Amino acid sequence: MGQGLLQIGLTLCIVIVITPLIGKYIARVFLGEKTLLDLVMQPVERLIYTLAGVRVPDNMTGWQYGRAILYTNLIMGIFVCLLIALQKFLPFNPTRLGMPTWDTVLHTAISFLTNTDQQHYAGETTLSYFSQTAALGFLMFTSAGTGLAVGIAFIRGLTGRPLGNFYVDLTRGITRILLPISVIGAIALLLTGVPQTLAGPQVVRTLEGATQYIARGPVASFEIIKQLGENGGGFFGVNSAHPFENPNGVSNLIEEIAMISIPAALIYTYGLFANNTKQAWLLFWMVFIIFVILVCITAVGELQGNPLINNALATDQPNLEGKEVRFGWAQTALWAVMTTATMCGAVNGMHDSLMPGGGFSTLFNLFLQIIWGGQGTGTAYLFIYLILTVFLTGLMVGRTPEFFGRKIEKREIILASVVLLVHPIVVLIPTAIALTSPNTLSGITNPGFHGISQVVYEYASAAANNGSGLEGLADTQPAPTALWWNLSTCVSILVGRYVPIIAILLLADSMAHKPTLAETPGTLRTDSLLFTSITAGVILILGVLTFFPVLALGPIAEGFKLAAR
Repeated sequence: MGQGLLQIGLTLCIVIVITPLIGKYIARVFLGEKTLLDLVMQPVERLIYTLAGVRVPDNMTGWQYGRAILYTNLIMGIFVCLLIALQKFLPFNPTRLGMPTWDTVLHTAISFLTNTDQQHYAGETTLSYFSQTAALGFLMFTSAGTGLAVGIAFIRGLTGRPLGNFYVDLTRGITRILLPISVIGAIALLLTGVPQTLAGPQVVRTLEGATQYIARGPVASFEIIKQLGENGGGFFGVNSAHPFENPNGVSNLIEEIAMISIPAALIYTYGLFANNTKQAWLLFWMVFIIFVILVCITAVGELQGNPLINNALATDQPNLEGKEVRFGWAQTALWAVMTTATMCGAVNGMHDSLMPGGGFSTLFNLFLQIIWGGQGTGTAYLFIYLILTVFLTGLMVGRTPEFFGRKIEKREIILASVVLLVHPIVVLIPTAIALTSPNTLSGITNPGFHGISQVVYEYASAAANNGSGLEGLADTQPAPTALWWNLSTCVSILVGRYVPIIAILLLADSMAHKPTLAETPGTLRTDSLLFTSITAGVILILGVLTFFPVLALGPIAEGFKLAAR
């Protein structure tokens, strides 16, 4: 127990230390200040801008920024669909894999395009090396760069700056942040034992004389951007529970830090843009405290184990079912909360095997999307709650709400409401359809409370662009119900990704063009402990009001049922 708690504490301490360091670097990159990589990356970026016809000084409106995202994403999505569909004829396919089913191709391309990386297939038996790297690896960089650009554009708008240029922000996000860290991280993972090769599967003879094929490939480069970019899609079917993706405690720590580093740092970046690091630290600690509480809920449940099994054995044992013994209950619990809090979606154990407390924590993260939130977009969701809190507190004191001296009016509240209402719509409606449709019930392995959690988790993960799953659903290629899961989750993924992004950009554009009012003694300060506490209350109340019935029918009911036996 002590060792597990020490591992969790050490990881959290590292997060606290690196947050201002990475946050400052990200701010320098997007404020156009000098960085160590200028000498190397500036010529590369100038070449990219010239070839793409991008004028660097040009700033975009919210609509222009949003259209640029939609157009580039559409082209990239079509391109990747073709690469996967034609993988049989493309190089680096040592096992001669053919085209997956058309709905799997569509779902995979949309999923990786949107930074969701929900996988209804096993990578090592479905996709070639070329598809994994040139198609999915490409999208891992661009989707993460897109989310980062949206987050920075929103921060600019809130702080009274022009939104910037999407193509410039996307390029800088990749060349200055994602790519350099990925190169260093891939080398570090190589040193821990993660393979990086284009050779085919290793053929070995077992002790019984049988032939075994051990899948491998260019895993290290794929793994680091999977974690750093909040992507989460695994090279192998069991993701970071596979010893080639995550061989030991050192690789596990590297991947956890990579997972949380940018989402946590963006809060500090916001403080530098706003010239108010005090508010940034208050927000950081608010999110950090909620995160630690959820980790504790999950870790305690896994440490106590399953009471049915413990009673039968007349002993106390942690819940190790579905766990990788290399990491145990503590690191599995921390990873599960962190991967759903950051919207990464990678797993180092099976979430379907978590105790009800773990199911509650992971679903709660997917519902709120701000602890710590996805790559860039999660930071924007956090500030949406800030705007709502300013609006509500302004109404309570009978004063026009202001944020950084800019009035919060009808347009801003409508756009903020759109951002927050889209998520429950694309989670709860398809969940209700799936649970009541006879065509999909056969795909649910557990018809009880846990079965409800399985279904709602699938759509919450899709809509939140997370990609992890409780499994237990017939969503892979051989299953007759795979078509339903592929197409229905595609709708949740697309709506859950692009509608909030457009609303966020329009809101940022609106805030950027508002006149700044002089501060008065009656101006509500947003960098106080009181305001931050009210914000936390607003976040929790809205989350409970929206999703509590689902939580009550799923993990909460499952916990009471387990305790009653």
